[in-house]
Amino acid sequence: MAEARLATGFWVAAYRRRLALHDIPAFVVAHGDDTAGAVLVKLNTLDGRARAFVRRYDLATGALRWDVLAEGAEAEVDASLARQRSFDSDLWVIEIEDRAGRHLLDEEGLR
Repeated sequence: MAEARLATGFWVAAYRRRLALHDIPAFVVAHGDDTAGAVLVKLNTLDGRARAFVRRYDLATGALRWDVLAEGAEAEVDASLARQRSFDSDLWVIEIEDRAGRHLLDEEGLR
């Protein structure tokens, strides 16, 4: 049986709400396709460093997981995100600002 997928716009709204409940600021930097756009999450730790996450399928288990796409100086991570957007105009980019490095992507329901 095929697994039902949430529309991307709905998933983004729910994710931002969950972050807000933990007082973690998050902004939509790039608005992709509301129905089926992929999502990248940038974690800005406000110290000049950042990490970008992308959701991928684990071929061994068939489960979705969040992997680090880029990590390092914020300018380098931004350049990586810009390259990804140049390949895929339907891509969403969500930026989180949290000094403690919280992103909640490992919580149940977000994987």
